[in-house]
Amino acid sequence: MIVYRLSKSKFSYDLTGKGAERSGGRWNSKGVAMIYTGESRALCTTEIAVHTPLGNIPVDYDIISIEIPEALIGEVNINGMPEGWNSIPHSRLTQDIGDRFISENIFLALKVPSAVVQGDHNYLINPNHKDIFQVCILEVTGFNFDERLFVK
Repeated sequence: MIVYRLSKSKFSYDLTGKGAERSGGRWNSKGVAMIYTGESRALCTTEIAVHTPLGNIPVDYDIISIEIPEALIGEVNINGMPEGWNSIPHSRLTQDIGDRFISENIFLALKVPSAVVQGDHNYLINPNHKDIFQVCILEVTGFNFDERLFVK
């Protein structure tokens, strides 16, 4: 399966999950390494846009195409998600799910519902999984954001 990641250019080849580990996110607590990806370039663009203040156009980004073996992907069923899982700010509920995914270390990646685009999915990659070597960066391309996403 091919997934995508938008990243500052200097981190394009970094599959350590250290950025998410430092800051935490919807699906991981601070201190838990994780790589966030999306099922489409459009979802990745939207994810960046909702986390960027209006008027600030992100620069020096790459879009990274990443291949993950489908047999190593687990899935979180949206029907089993607790109420408020997609709240803003994010709740501890989703962090617990992601932290458990990493600590159990069963799957290389986990398919989770997007809180930004209903019906789309993010794929969380466990950088500490024994099969991380099977994650393959296929392509890294410079990416320019459409400024209309960031203006008032």
